[in-house]
Amino acid sequence: MEFFKSAVASAISKGPPFPYTFGDRVDVDTSIWTLYNGTKREDSSNCSIFSFDVTANKSRLPMARNAVRKLRTMRHPGVVKVLDTVETETYIYVATERIIPLRWHIKRKSISAETLKWGLFGVAQTIKFINDEASSVHGALRVGSIYTSESGEWKVGGFEVLSSMKEDDAIIYNYGSLVPDAGRYTPPELAKSGWDAIKRNPLHAVDAFNFGTLIFEVFNGEFIGGDQAGQTKGIPPSMHSSYRRLVNANPKARVSVANFLEQGRRNGGFFGTPLIKLTESVDSLGMKTEEEREEFLNDLDQLSDDFPEDYFKMKILPELLKSVEFGGGGPKVFSVVMKISKKLTDDEFEAKVTPAVVRLFSSPDRAIRVSLLDNLPVMIDRLPQKIVNDKIFPQMVTGFTDVAPVVREQTVKAVLTIIGKLSDRTINGELLKYLAKTSNDEQPGIRTNTTICLGKIAKNLGVGNRSKVLIAAFTRSLRDPFVHARNAALMALGATSDSFSEDDVANRILPAICPSLIDKEKLIRDQANKTMDLFLQRIRKHASTMAESVLPPPTATDSASAGAPRMSTPQPSEAASWAGWAISSFTNKVSTAVGEIQSTSTPPPTNPLSNSAPAANDTKRPNPITASASTLHRQAVASPPAISDRTAVSSNANDYFQDEADEDADDAWGNMEEDNFFDAPSEAPKQSSKPAPSAANPFEDNGEPDFAGWLAAQAGKKPGAKPLPKGLAKPANGRPAVSSRVVSTGSVGAATVKKVTAKPVVAKKIDTKPKDDGGDDGWGDGW
Repeated sequence: MEFFKSAVASAISKGPPFPYTFGDRVDVDTSIWTLYNGTKREDSSNCSIFSFDVTANKSRLPMARNAVRKLRTMRHPGVVKVLDTVETETYIYVATERIIPLRWHIKRKSISAETLKWGLFGVAQTIKFINDEASSVHGALRVGSIYTSESGEWKVGGFEVLSSMKEDDAIIYNYGSLVPDAGRYTPPELAKSGWDAIKRNPLHAVDAFNFGTLIFEVFNGEFIGGDQAGQTKGIPPSMHSSYRRLVNANPKARVSVANFLEQGRRNGGFFGTPLIKLTESVDSLGMKTEEEREEFLNDLDQLSDDFPEDYFKMKILPELLKSVEFGGGGPKVFSVVMKISKKLTDDEFEAKVTPAVVRLFSSPDRAIRVSLLDNLPVMIDRLPQKIVNDKIFPQMVTGFTDVAPVVREQTVKAVLTIIGKLSDRTINGELLKYLAKTSNDEQPGIRTNTTICLGKIAKNLGVGNRSKVLIAAFTRSLRDPFVHARNAALMALGATSDSFSEDDVANRILPAICPSLIDKEKLIRDQANKTMDLFLQRIRKHASTMAESVLPPPTATDSASAGAPRMSTPQPSEAASWAGWAISSFTNKVSTAVGEIQSTSTPPPTNPLSNSAPAANDTKRPNPITASASTLHRQAVASPPAISDRTAVSSNANDYFQDEADEDADDAWGNMEEDNFFDAPSEAPKQSSKPAPSAANPFEDNGEPDFAGWLAAQAGKKPGAKPLPKGLAKPANGRPAVSSRVVSTGSVGAATVKKVTAKPVVAKKIDTKPKDDGGDDGWGDGW
């Protein structure tokens, strides 16, 4: 082989230029030619090269020259296309389109019966042209003279003895018997009387007989000799009758190839297959009427998957793409394009289909846009990431705001297909901006699909804003009036639970799910329970890993003051009542203060009145506000503790009522009021007009503490100053304020009751309706 290539190169260097490079040799039937694969040096395009060695086959040189001349002059789509020829004294080279011998496919039986019919149909058209229009006889028609092109079409070659019957010295008369294997394929009248008998018989007789043997050979794999002519083994039944007439022993009774072709094309004939109809009409697809185009597409739908792939890739596909872009082929034609494109390699798809797809996305035709979106899953893996992100997506986003709901819905669904080909900047910027709009769409189905879409692309969102986007979108969908939108939100929350922190779950997600637990639809209630259980399990697991308390451990100073319980620390003995511990602790501290305070500026009156009677100099004052104290308070007053160091008690009291604590209390109340946790009475409490209780029954409410009255009394002592929170007033001497009712023990004597005029406290009305801050209404605006 290498020796031959060097010999060819040497011969070319000595002869005229031949701008083609020889490749591998292709095995063919016995022939006067040697076939090679080749490439054109200028553009590296594929070609085939027929080589004839003049020195080795000098006796057949006229046949080679006849073939070259006829190939150059016989112009027909079914004839092998010649690119260039070179002839010298030692060789003849013929460069043609890239072809493969049909014998390869026939031996492997790799062609379906429908494709064989389609190939025979093409050969019949070519032979009809040679016989009728060119008034010529091929003379060597067989499988060995048929080739397949890169498009899969059958091409006729083997023009060594092709002759015009108008020529008196036609080469077929003298060289017909010198064609390799001529004995097997020679018609019976020529085998009996010689090739001159062609003149006495119809012009088409030789080629009709050879076409019949070709039919037998392609369906059975081989033709041994004339005895097999007329046998119908392997031939489709619809062809039997016409086939027998082709190989009739009487040349004058034989049907011509043109007549055979006409019989096959009749309604219901053996050439009336969808593939053949497609071949005949594809060239004029752009000029067909709507009805003709519909019929053409119906024929396409009838095609099975064993159609000739090469033909569809090279011939049908370009015509279909032109029809879609410029001829109004519509989405049905594009669906066929996608069906054919499955057979393409990635390089072929990028070269033939990708440019057309990019152009079609800019088409204003909504039907084409929907068809493109429907077929995105078929072609997305073959589209480069840069093409999708930079060219297709910018055109695709117009579908998010299209007036047609079907376009908006298909665009949302297509996000799942292309998300893997989009950059992070595109996803977290432009895409989320459009999904925020579709989440507010007027169509409930589009809102639902947007929620589903967000749940499925959650892993593609940026880590920094993922939880913010998802929580805002899903919690909004939980309030959607469409039941399936709410269900989709619950399912999406469960599917994306790993995207949220425990703080987000406890503070934002669980409160948003709770209303769904009592939804009117059982579907929502069931799904809400499932999602709630999922998040609660996670919260419980996280809580089990947390510390029991963040408070610092107790110190020695705290241990010394342990005898005076703080209002903010419940004692174990008081745990039975959730409210009682706070009041009891507070009144304990106040009782201690009462037992220690002594008046130093004004001596006690010589004739003290009962603690329940009003003082004489205060007759014009209104009735006092009844104070309340707990049982623990009364016990402390009846038997005050014996404390040797009053300063310590006063110090504890001062420590308790500090300004800093007052400021903290202001903040706490303010927060409670803002959070709207409680409902206040709608009317201000009225002052009691009842007389002061007697000493035997100092509390008119049978011993129940009136904490609100005590607070009101303290608030009324300094009307000109700003009232401190929690009703704790601070006198000028720096000592803590005490209860308005001073109770004396038996050993000291009764003390004068100082009446205090209390202003009625108007309680604020607190609205318990949750505030709708609208924080998530524009969850997509900030990205």
